[in-house]
Amino acid sequence: MVNRGEGLSVRRQCNLVSVSRGSFYYKPLGETEENLRIMRLMDEHYLNHPTEGVLRVCDFLLALGIVANHKRVRRLLRLMGLMAIYPKKNLSILGQAKYVKPYLLKGLKIVRPD
Repeated sequence: MVNRGEGLSVRRQCNLVSVSRGSFYYKPLGETEENLRIMRLMDEHYLNHPTEGVLRVCDFLLALGIVANHKRVRRLLRLMGLMAIYPKKNLSILGQAKYVKPYLLKGLKIVRPD
C-alpha cells in the first residue's frame, strides 16, 4: 500500500494507512542455516515417530550432538506445523453419572403456548 514512487512522502503514506515506518523498512531475516538443518532432522524423525513431543525431540537432537533447548524446538515445530499425535480430551462423551434424570416432556403433545 505504501509506494516509494508516489507523490506523497513515505512518512505521509505510512501515517495515512496507520503503519509505522519501522515496520515498513524492516526486512525479515528468515531462519539460519543451523535452524534449517535442525528442522530437516526433526521432520525426518517425525515421519518415523509422530507420537513424540517436544521433550523426546530434544533428546533425539541431543543424541545427535545438537544442543537445543525445549523452547527452540517448540518454536521450530510450530513453524513447521508439526504436532505430536496423542489421545486428546473427548468432552462429548457422557461421564459416569450415578443417575440420569428422565426428560419430562417426552411424548407430551404441545398444542398451545404456555
